[in-house]
Amino acid sequence: MFTLYPYAKALHIMAVLSWMAGLFYLPRLYVYHVEQAEKVREIIPIFLTMEDKLLRLIMRPAMIVTWVAGLFMVLTPGIVDWSYVWPWTKGASVIAMTVFHHWLLIRHKAFSRDQNTLSGRQYRLMNEVPTLLMVVIIVSVVFKF
Repeated sequence: MFTLYPYAKALHIMAVLSWMAGLFYLPRLYVYHVEQAEKVREIIPIFLTMEDKLLRLIMRPAMIVTWVAGLFMVLTPGIVDWSYVWPWTKGASVIAMTVFHHWLLIRHKAFSRDQNTLSGRQYRLMNEVPTLLMVVIIVSVVFKF
């Protein structure tokens, strides 16, 4: 396992970047979806298609690869010292990020059924969630407290 570790780490970083890009962009798409749908109803199918493709073709595969490569690294002997706090804060943040991903999926399904109940302002606020989680993850991994 140890010889494959650098490959898993590189794959993990690439997948995280892709997943995070989607987590940053999708709530912004939701903001535009809400605000533009009030003005131009014909634009709704375009937003639904963009959101669906982002979720299915980029975010879901990137999340899965992030988890698989991350678990491979965690299970590599000698890499993680579980007596420190950082693996626990990182793990909790990754779980929270996964929950946020699924919340975004639920919101997309609500848009698909024309049952969105949130405003553009609320989606703007939710857009900060992945940023906060990213900060916790990076600080945890870099400082290993």
